[in-house]
Amino acid sequence: MSAEKTTEPDEVLTDDELQAAAAPEQSIEEDDKPRKRTVVVAEDESVNRMDLVAMLEDSGYEVVGEAANGEEAVELTRKFRPSVVCMDVKMPRMDGIEAAGIICDENIAPVVMLTAFSQSDLVKKATGAGAMAYVTKPYEESKLLPALEVAMGRFAEINDLLDNVERSESKLHETEEQLKKAEEQLKKAEETLEERKLVDRAKGLLMDKADFSEQGAFRWIQKTSMDQRIPKRRLAMAIIAKYGDQKSEAEDER
Repeated sequence: MSAEKTTEPDEVLTDDELQAAAAPEQSIEEDDKPRKRTVVVAEDESVNRMDLVAMLEDSGYEVVGEAANGEEAVELTRKFRPSVVCMDVKMPRMDGIEAAGIICDENIAPVVMLTAFSQSDLVKKATGAGAMAYVTKPYEESKLLPALEVAMGRFAEINDLLDNVERSESKLHETEEQLKKAEEQLKKAEETLEERKLVDRAKGLLMDKADFSEQGAFRWIQKTSMDQRIPKRRLAMAIIAKYGDQKSEAEDER
């Protein structure tokens, strides 16, 4: 009977313990999965929009918003902050160029303009508004997907550059602040040194003209400064003006 009790139940894990042990591995696997790139599609012609959405989804993109005009495109882009926006140039209520300008000004997402062959002048306006790339109709996967990659790449490069500029400006500001503090400390040190020189001169005059001892002269200056609330520098200058050699000072001024 006692031999049957030699099993080791401590080695057996409960269901909860098994799930807890497996949880970190599951979370790591989920984190390792590449996230789908998201797209907002803005095209007023529903058939073209459906074709675009199907093409993008078949290529692994996630279409998070569909807009039939520029205003909707801006709203959806602000809401979902997609990886990229596909924007038709000519749309009602707000055209694609104006919508692209707003999106690019707010630096929300890169914009790829969708244009017709005859719209070269609009392409220039679109790129001037901040569009990162453009695709001509009819839409083809071989043209659309590279344009999306180019737009997202340029957008990332620009934002990296902006981040670098911001960091550089922040570092410059810190350096300027440090320099300002150093200059203030240097000025304070110079003023302190000048004050000490004046106090030493005043102390010497008190010793010479008023029969003070060196310690007594220093204590008198210190106590008078505190009692009368007169800065030591001003008090020392007053003593020098009273007891100093007028002739010597006149010669110094020359």
